[in-house]
Formats: sequence, C-alpha cells, structure tokens
Amino acid sequence: MKTQRIHIMQTPAIIWGAPSEKVYLYIHGQGGYKEEAEAFAGIACRHSCQVLSIDLPGHGERKPEAGSFVPWHVVPELLSVMRYIRLHWPHVSLCANSIGAWFSLLGLESRWLEECLMVSPVPNMERLILNMMAQADVSEERLKREQVIRTSFGQTLSWEYLTYTRTHPVTRWEAPTYILYGGADNLIERSAVDRFTRQFNCSLTILEHGGHWFHTKERLDFLYHWMEACLQNG
Repeated sequence: MKTQRIHIMQTPAIIWGAPSEKVYLYIHGQGGYKEEAEAFAGIACRHSCQVLSIDLPGHGERKPEAGSFVPWHVVPELLSVMRYIRLHWPHVSLCANSIGAWFSLLGLESRWLEECLMVSPVPNMERLILNMMAQADVSEERLKREQVIRTSFGQTLSWEYLTYTRTHPVTRWEAPTYILYGGADNLIERSAVDRFTRQFNCSLTILEHGGHWFHTKERLDFLYHWMEACLQNG
C-alpha cells in the first residue's frame, strides 16, 4: 500500500493509498498514533478511498507535547487539518476512536463529512469526568479548590477540563454516522451512547461482550468486518 508522510503545520500525518477523490480522516484515541490506521486504510483502499491519519499532541512523534492533549489545543488543530483536507479532496469522511471521536464532534464541521465511523466514542465527556470523580471520591468543591488531581487509576482530573466540557456541549452533528460499541465497556455508559444515537440518528452496532478497546483477535475481527460493511453501505 502506498504511503506518504507529510506535516500539516505542526501535525505529523500519513496519507495511505493511491490517489483518489475520496479520503477518510483517521483520528486515534488516547495512547494511539497515526500508524495504527494501517488496517483501516487497507479496507478503505479496497473501496477506492485514501486515508489520512495524524498524531494528536502527546502521541506518536509528539510525545513531548503531552500537556497539549486537551480540547482547547486539539480542536483548533483539527480545524487546520480539515482545511488542508478540503483543499485536496472533494469527498471527505471520518473514522475516529474513543476520545478522538469526541474531539472530532467538537472540532469538525459535520456538514462537510459524507460518512463517519466511530469506535467506542466518548459522546458525553462531562458524564465521563463525573464518573471518574465519583470513582476517585473527588467532589466538585475539592476539584475546584485544587484545580488538578491525579487519581490512583492513572487519570488526571482537571477543573479547567470539566468546565470546558460544560461550556462546549455537543448540540449538532449532521453527518451519517455508524457507531461500534462494546456492551461490556466499563468506561463509556451505554445510556450515553444510546442517547447520542437517538439524538443524531446514528446507526449503532453493539458487540455485547466487547470492552472499550478492540484489541483481542476476536474483537479486531469483528471491528474489521464492521468497517468493511460500513464502507460497502456508504
């Protein structure tokens, strides 16, 4: 498969596949990187599409930028990436994972997207943060007072981040969207995914015994079959 490594301003990216008028922007989740798009790109290329994958701040080639993996840095960057894409491809779609899907909901003009695939998306970040606060036994008053609290399970709670989610709710999403969700996801509540699906008329597929991360062979096989089916229907 043909690949081309480029930079879109400060953002390292890979373009996968032979020239085409159709492209999928691939947005990884926490701990991901642009090279992980290879499997999806192999599927997309069979459907005469290219894929453009990027490293978000703090990931891949940008690990020293870990402090910038926050929406007020990521969202403007995604807008710049989308401006680049629209200059080079007339038909644009999206494939996004986990928190990458939430960043996309905030940072992309859905009216320009022809199709969206979301894997284990975070549809309501405020709800997720409140759940982590409850798990860590941290009250809003304490978080507001201390501003940043590191939890025992490895996540950092931030009052600034929580405030951002409340002032930037997702209220509009127009693109035809397919969602894959693991029924045993212990990070994202099923009710939040169901609510988002109803609100924005999405297509929802559930792997009942799947978790948040699709890493095992069985789950990856299901994921790739689902991706193939979405591209065939698109």
